[in-house]
Amino acid sequence: MCGFAGFVEPTPARSRDASERLIRQMADRLTHRGPDDSGCWLNESGTVALGHRRLAVLDTSLHGHQPMTSPGGRFVLAYNGEVYNHQELRRDLQHSGVAFRGQSDTETLVAAFSSWGIRDTIERCIGMFAMAVWDTQDHSLTLIRDRLGIKPLYYGLSNGCLLFGSELKALRAHPAFNAELNRGAISRFLQHSYVPAPHTVYSNFRKLPAGCLLKVQNAPAKVSNNDLPQPEAWWDARSVAEAARDVPFAGSFSEATNQLEATLTDAVQMRMLSDVPLGAFLSGGIDSSLVCALMQKQSSRPVQTFTIGFEETDYNEANHAKRIAEHLGTEHTEYYVTSNEARDVIPRLPEMYDEPFSDSSQIPTFLVSQLARKHVTVALSGDGGDELFGGYNRYFEIRKIWQMINRIPGRRLASKLFAISSHLLSGRWKEPFRHRAKLLGLNDATSLYQIANLHWRPDNDLVLNSRDAVSTYWNSDEWLRTGNSFEEWMWLDTVTYLPDDILTKVDRASMAVSLEVRVPVIDHRVFEFAWSLPFEMKAGTDSGKLILQELLSRHVPRAMFERPKMGFGVPINDWLRGPLRDWAESLLDENKLREQGLLNPGPIRQKWNEHQAGTTNWHYALWDVLMLQAWLDGRT
Repeated sequence: MCGFAGFVEPTPARSRDASERLIRQMADRLTHRGPDDSGCWLNESGTVALGHRRLAVLDTSLHGHQPMTSPGGRFVLAYNGEVYNHQELRRDLQHSGVAFRGQSDTETLVAAFSSWGIRDTIERCIGMFAMAVWDTQDHSLTLIRDRLGIKPLYYGLSNGCLLFGSELKALRAHPAFNAELNRGAISRFLQHSYVPAPHTVYSNFRKLPAGCLLKVQNAPAKVSNNDLPQPEAWWDARSVAEAARDVPFAGSFSEATNQLEATLTDAVQMRMLSDVPLGAFLSGGIDSSLVCALMQKQSSRPVQTFTIGFEETDYNEANHAKRIAEHLGTEHTEYYVTSNEARDVIPRLPEMYDEPFSDSSQIPTFLVSQLARKHVTVALSGDGGDELFGGYNRYFEIRKIWQMINRIPGRRLASKLFAISSHLLSGRWKEPFRHRAKLLGLNDATSLYQIANLHWRPDNDLVLNSRDAVSTYWNSDEWLRTGNSFEEWMWLDTVTYLPDDILTKVDRASMAVSLEVRVPVIDHRVFEFAWSLPFEMKAGTDSGKLILQELLSRHVPRAMFERPKMGFGVPINDWLRGPLRDWAESLLDENKLREQGLLNPGPIRQKWNEHQAGTTNWHYALWDVLMLQAWLDGRT
């Protein structure tokens, strides 16, 4: 796991030595991602530069140093991630006469680019990765992101330069960086708690979408024309899911469980490849318990597992994790975090996440990463099971709500009456009536799912002078359609919430302490198999992840994991009424909000007052605004 940054400039803007100092400064902003080694590569004129920070995991010798040039000198690669099947690819290359000096997957990749080309190579890769590849022959830059968006990659044209890298903080080190805010993206952030791809908080910069590549031919000239091509998909989640559904799994539930166990076991085994200490997060839930069980099954010694506990019983799963660890025979480490320790993380969040991000489980995710890093350099995580196998409580809750709405007699007429009333009302009653009008007038369950997951609704007019930022979540033309709304929600979460929230959260929290986290449940082969399964093997009337539960029961007694699902969170609602109240009040000061000219203070102050009075729990919406305000205050 590493970090990289780079730039392409149409003409020399400084001496080559000065450009080398600049690219090293950009890369050094990512030292937390790669504390073990650093390197840079520049073309002769200094107009193209790649910088790299390395966390040595495979082949810790200098043979893994980056940026790395291919044997013939054509390709230069700066790369973040792991290709788990690189040894298999290497054997194929060796059969063709390719010789290798070291054992790193980076060396395998640059040799494969020379033999097979860039796109053919990445289509053969199983792993998580973000890459920048410079082709010295045709002067092109190719940016690549893995299939499901595990590793981040940002890019943009700014003041005549193309900037790109693993985190925005590296791009900000370049003097051409334009920090103009994207108000539409900020509006979407306040709705979702994350800035949805392809947008970032900055107007000139984008996230490369999952499964996409961006090739800039004749790069310096293209940059000078201030014109970049659109990203193209080299792997498309919707097409793959549709293809899997066209050839559905025809066996029994037991046979499906056998197949899933084989696929997941291989995915876990691949991710246990490491030349440094390795362990796993264990929350005691289904997904992490299953990953740990499959790791222990394939390990000759106890796997190191890590859990954090909390003083508040409503947020504590450490006791469940401990029992499962004892059953599996892992070498378990748990640490009970005090409320003060958890709150001490909050000042670090704006710098850690680079742009506004407000999933409050970012706090415990950082804490468990910090705990694990004291013992290991690599940890496996169970993320992705809820999206692929229908595990979120909201799927069941929203399905029930839609069934209730559909049974309301005359709901269309009621919708119109509420809409008329909202126009006649003002103050605190206007928004509730407008919301009820919209709810009763919905045409389908998917529309309900869209608005039910929002923290701030689009009709709040919260961000001043903003325009809608288009994303997959809001563009139903991009959605997978199956005729089963529950399945459609799962797919939507897989391509939006999973990469933009869950995987972003894990990447930044773990990389902040130089820990590599691997996610076997979203191996693309598991994705394909999950979408080939009949829906009833994944979710029932009141419970999801049926096949995962069945598989886990082969390794852990059901009594140890059959319980209501808990979120991985902290008591933000209580903290905002107690120890965080003064901090929050200063950030939400009405005069400060007005002076900033970004947000409408009215609805924010209303929610803040209602939360303090205890009449409504608005901690999700308020945490969004607080993380935005803290980020604005901390910008450098």
